[in-house]
Amino acid sequence: MEEQLLTISQASKILGVSIDTLRRWDSSGKLVAIRKQGGVHRFYRENDLEIFSSDNVKLAHNWAKEGSEFPSAFYCSNSAVFQVRLSRLELLLMEQPGFEKLFSVIIAITGEIGNNSFDHNLGKWPDVPGIFFGYDINKKQIVLADRGLGILETLRQVRPTLKNHTEAVKVAFTEILSGRSPEKRGNGLKFVREVTTTQPIDLFFESGDAEVRIKSPGREFRLTRGQEMFRGCSAIIQF
Repeated sequence: MEEQLLTISQASKILGVSIDTLRRWDSSGKLVAIRKQGGVHRFYRENDLEIFSSDNVKLAHNWAKEGSEFPSAFYCSNSAVFQVRLSRLELLLMEQPGFEKLFSVIIAITGEIGNNSFDHNLGKWPDVPGIFFGYDINKKQIVLADRGLGILETLRQVRPTLKNHTEAVKVAFTEILSGRSPEKRGNGLKFVREVTTTQPIDLFFESGDAEVRIKSPGREFRLTRGQEMFRGCSAIIQF
């Protein structure tokens, strides 16, 4: 039985936003509408709307841990798709009052984390390639996640003596590593740490059972061992 699609008017009532907002989300890639073959009208799957209205962090974690579905607008199958969506986010931040000086560093650290996923898993994705990339301007939040190898297995390619996830994540955030090109690891996350410890941007990052927190007050780099094992990497950027 063919799935019944909802009109843009029905979708606006379910999500509690205007039709114009849905059109903007479609254009920006935040919530992509469905167009029937040869048509111009926007339609939506009810399941996509239910997932979209949920918390981005929950969506990212459920996908990274369990392979759960989420709206296709959040999925970047390759680095080119990620760069397009990152550029859209940059334009949105540039339009926000008070972000004239901050938007560039937000985009820079988001780009570093997202590009790390593609660079370090190239040709080695355990199953689903690509990343989850969601953001909510109203909540001032960006969420990224992947189902990749994770920091420990990635860094062991150039430092095989690493014992656990916390040790690997500490190295990734604090040391510059080099190896035979293109096997360079950890440099991007060192940049992320330097930015988030000096700018009003909070970061939560996890890989395996290692968790990094950088937030006010103090903005210290805090590395702890979590209670759960996280597949790949995940980051929450709060600004």
